[in-house]
Amino acid sequence: MFVLYLRGPAKRIMSKMKLSEFNFELPQELIAEYPSENRDECRLMVIHRKTGKIEHKLFKDVLSYFDDGDTMILNNTRVFPARMYGNKEKTGAKIEVFLLRELNRESFLWDVLVDPARKIRIGNKLYFGEDDSLVAEVIDNTTSRGRTLRFLFDGTYEEFRKIIFALGETPIPKYIKRAVEPLDEEMYQTIFAKEEGAVAAPTAGLHFSRELLKRLELKGVDFAEITLHVGLGTFRTVEVEDLTKHKMDSEQVIISEKAASIVNKSILNKKKVCAVGTTCMRAVESSVSTEGLLKPYDGWTNKFIFPPYDFSIADCLITNFHTPLSTLLMMISAFCGHDLMMEAYQTAIREKYRFYSYGDAMLII
Repeated sequence: MFVLYLRGPAKRIMSKMKLSEFNFELPQELIAEYPSENRDECRLMVIHRKTGKIEHKLFKDVLSYFDDGDTMILNNTRVFPARMYGNKEKTGAKIEVFLLRELNRESFLWDVLVDPARKIRIGNKLYFGEDDSLVAEVIDNTTSRGRTLRFLFDGTYEEFRKIIFALGETPIPKYIKRAVEPLDEEMYQTIFAKEEGAVAAPTAGLHFSRELLKRLELKGVDFAEITLHVGLGTFRTVEVEDLTKHKMDSEQVIISEKAASIVNKSILNKKKVCAVGTTCMRAVESSVSTEGLLKPYDGWTNKFIFPPYDFSIADCLITNFHTPLSTLLMMISAFCGHDLMMEAYQTAIREKYRFYSYGDAMLII
């Protein structure tokens, strides 16, 4: 059997892990419905890969684990109001449309998810807004649930964008069983969000306050901003027991020369490099040089990280507590070591940590 020793932890990870090994029982009451009142005062579990030690802190205590010359990689993607509600022509049936990806700006062409999907066929028209101010036509079935829409709009792209932002709502995850509230517009967005294009927040970054970032900066920590526009592929259900057969949807990645230079400086100086979120980890692991350094990149990635995997760029990771059977959990397993990860998750359940997007955080070092 193939055995891989990771950079950092003493534990070994065996090959041929199966989907069923990533299942656990999560009490419904631990799923966070609301964010912490203060971003940096959620709980923080700290996991030491070499020793297996688990500590319980507040997120703002992350400051004490980083020093001058260390680098944090931040995903500066910005969530746009991707969820819209319209009505089908003739029947008036209510249809939810989730904007996934802009295909052609000039033609107002988008890939979307529709719900309920069974009611939508090619050629159907959908009407949005109280006065049906926006109309779209279904022109293709891209997947079993997905569709391609052409918005029938005569104005400029800027005018179209204003209408989309007026009609759309913040796409908080569906497992949050409440309506979108005004606080979500601010709190389901990192404070360093700049580049619009995500349909879900890079949630590990939600815990950073401006004050905490400033304190880290004063301590000498560098920040490398990269962009990975989070799509629903990150959260798509894994339906095969053999993980090698699961295919990730592609997501857009931009790593600038400046960001690569900041990260590589820390690597060459043997300082910590911390990926803030699984999105950052997947992005940087998609562009590694033969010398084990980060390369600038502007393109797409469908990289799926699961055990065994040898990480090249980051040697620590900040992340939230994830869904059973998810690709995010599989990446954590590859980075942390499977047994230690499962121990940490059982500890989190026992200690009543809050799970998912608005939940608590984990630092793996």
